[in-house]
Amino acid sequence: MNIHEYQAKQLLAKYGVAVPKGGVAYTADEAVKAAEALPGPVYVVKAQIHAGGRGKGGGVKVVKSIADVKAAAQKMLGMNLVTHQTGPKGKEVKRVYIEEGCDIKRELYLGMLLDRKLGRLIMMASTEGGMNIEEVAAKTPEKILKVSVDPASGFSSFHARKLAYGLGLEGSQVGSAVKFMTALYKAYNDLDASLVEINPLVVTGQGQVIALDAKMNFDDNALYRHKDVEEMRDLDEEEPLELEAHKHELNYIKLDGNIGCMVNGAGLAMATMDIIKLYGGEPANFLDVGGGATKERVTQAFKIILSDANVEGVLVNIFGGIMRCDVIAEGIVAAAREVSLNVPLVARLEGTNVELGKKILAQSGLPIITGDNLADAAEKIVKAVKEAA
Repeated sequence: MNIHEYQAKQLLAKYGVAVPKGGVAYTADEAVKAAEALPGPVYVVKAQIHAGGRGKGGGVKVVKSIADVKAAAQKMLGMNLVTHQTGPKGKEVKRVYIEEGCDIKRELYLGMLLDRKLGRLIMMASTEGGMNIEEVAAKTPEKILKVSVDPASGFSSFHARKLAYGLGLEGSQVGSAVKFMTALYKAYNDLDASLVEINPLVVTGQGQVIALDAKMNFDDNALYRHKDVEEMRDLDEEEPLELEAHKHELNYIKLDGNIGCMVNGAGLAMATMDIIKLYGGEPANFLDVGGGATKERVTQAFKIILSDANVEGVLVNIFGGIMRCDVIAEGIVAAAREVSLNVPLVARLEGTNVELGKKILAQSGLPIITGDNLADAAEKIVKAVKEAA
């Protein structure tokens, strides 16, 4: 789950992470009130969407009067902000964050995430603040500093000092950085975050280390422990089909292709998408119905796939271990009849009750193509979609 910048700063501030003062606004008048509560005379108006690169798209403005705050807010609210992370469609700005200006001397980068290869949390820093960390990693990886944290002992001041000295901080800046990083680690750990990114992390003229921007993502599986965080969810920023899938306990992620996929098991779903691409097609989604799906859940999964206007064909790939092939077949037939299936459908079933499942599909009277194996099924759906185009 993602949250907005201002929400991330609210959470981090509770743990002692230094952030500038600011307030959120949904109208231009609210933006004025938020600015009047700040010392001025410099204010920053920031569009709040779940995407980076807002400044390049016109979503961040530095102004020097209350009147300019109002004008900037009026311009941003309701605009369709396009960045490198939103794609060409962009996102509508429905709220802005009004923040006090900052005396910036240096811009740095600080992030925290789980390194799956090491099986540990890592905090990483770079002198290249304000840039995309992926670009830094690709072009100048030597500029990224990392420390891994032993889960038994946790984050210590020596971790923070190592990063601080590596960033070239000195004097009181080091103490400020140690306090900042220690608080950031505690927030990450306590809140079950999956990512915290401070870009830029700035050093002020007074030697303070402050989060000028903040991004936080959370582990969905741990949200039951953090109802206050879950309440920050902005459904307007999320894909409607993914929200619908979540209601039915389906793991669904919308993609840009035209071949819908329904699979049981995350690994098999990834392999299915790969083989579709191998045969020249493009997957429209990732969808794992899980090992214990019911007929009703399969029906909902199928309806969600077909709700995507880009879908021109569907590939069902089921290996029945815990999941029975006849249950999948019944769900496919029920959903296809309910939505009046009008795109090619290829089904590959293997495992428990496979013959019964194939029989249900064959006797359904629906134009369902069966695949002998995964490669055969992928080849058939790609061919069927191309012929139907």
